[in-house]
Amino acid sequence: MTTRILGPFNRVEGDLEVHLDLADGRVAAARVNSPLYRGFEEMLPGKHPLDALVIVPRICGICSVSQSAAAAAALRDLMGLAPPANGVQAERLVTACENLADHLTHFYLFFMPDFARPSYAARPWFAAVEARFKAVAGSAAASMLPARAEFMHLMGLMAGKWPHSLSLQPGGSARPLEKAEILRLISLLRGFRRFLERHTFGDELEAVAGLDSPAALDRWRDGRRSDLALFLEVADDLGLDRLGRADDRFLSHGAYGLFPAGVWDGGVQAFDPDRVGEDVSHAWLAGETRHPARGETRPLADKAGAYTWCKAPRYAGQVLETGALARQMLAGQPLIRERVAARGGSVLARVLARLLELAIVLPQMERWARELAPGEPWCHHAELPEEGAGVGLVEAARGALGHWLMVRHGRIERYQIIAPTTWNFSPRDAAGVPGALEQALAGLEVGPAEPMPLAVQHVVRSFDPCMVCTVH
Repeated sequence: MTTRILGPFNRVEGDLEVHLDLADGRVAAARVNSPLYRGFEEMLPGKHPLDALVIVPRICGICSVSQSAAAAAALRDLMGLAPPANGVQAERLVTACENLADHLTHFYLFFMPDFARPSYAARPWFAAVEARFKAVAGSAAASMLPARAEFMHLMGLMAGKWPHSLSLQPGGSARPLEKAEILRLISLLRGFRRFLERHTFGDELEAVAGLDSPAALDRWRDGRRSDLALFLEVADDLGLDRLGRADDRFLSHGAYGLFPAGVWDGGVQAFDPDRVGEDVSHAWLAGETRHPARGETRPLADKAGAYTWCKAPRYAGQVLETGALARQMLAGQPLIRERVAARGGSVLARVLARLLELAIVLPQMERWARELAPGEPWCHHAELPEEGAGVGLVEAARGALGHWLMVRHGRIERYQIIAPTTWNFSPRDAAGVPGALEQALAGLEVGPAEPMPLAVQHVVRSFDPCMVCTVH
């Protein structure tokens, strides 16, 4: 048995280190280390509850709107508010914009460039992938980045700025739109649709969203020239449907009124937030397993047996994976359900689920934009109670994000956060059960001459990790 330490990982938001125990050329066990302690949960006690709307978006510059939405939802729960229809649609639009932009960035800039490495030069698809996705030199970035930038103008219209916008409030949106601005919004969405249909899919979004089986996907891709079709060629050749399986239990908090909340464990179960616990057995943190509403964040850097700053969230003691794959499993997307039934959660399944969400969600965004009603209310207001608690459960691009808030004497007494990568990159728990990524890495073949094994990178990146969101 030998041990290798891999890190830092490039094209990953934040610091990440992976310890691999190797036996007979394969990963016998993995330990995932989030080496950066951030401390946001300890910044918030003593602050006015509304200060959370300013502070928590700074957790991350990539998914700041999702953090805003979770904070607003927790405060909304505390205050007993219900936003007006415009406020609901505004939140859906800005969170979906951030999430879809993240999916696009992950595919074009974080994930696909790995297949343009010289190690794959002998593969039949290499020339096409190198021309399209090679970092800096490939044609994909030149076409994708302007389309993404234009799409993100939605944030300027609806949120004032991005990242760290302040438009999302407990009662809705603080940025009402006039009719001309709504027309501009619709135009932006149509422009993004044109890019996706021309380059990413080579087909209408509705046709891609309607793919209902692996067989239908195979028929659809036959002879098609698109970035998705090229990825599928790579995935078939490298067996990406056989890499990166965890235990196939999934969590979604529900998104946009479109994708339902729930837990997948061989079937759909209702999600009960009271069954969530945070295990700190192998984290550099003091304390014991607690529900996040009673959670603590007390650093203990010299703790015996610990190897990460990340807590180990568990649901009724079980490891759950979260992300686009989880959302589509809970939503019953038939192509994804059949893929997982055949091969389990995998590198291919995770990336395909993200791309399908682009095709599924953008037409809904066009509908939400058309339903906005200028002149109607965008935000409701209420008094903050002096005492109480609230929970905000939303979906970021990477999956389930939860904020737990407790207020006493008009000030924040406790604030705890479980981010998607906290779920996916969690360490072992008190029972010694590895987290989702640790499970997904086990069994991978690792060559002795590979300083940073490509299979490991593909599995890690398939989760689209955001390490700065992981530890607070």
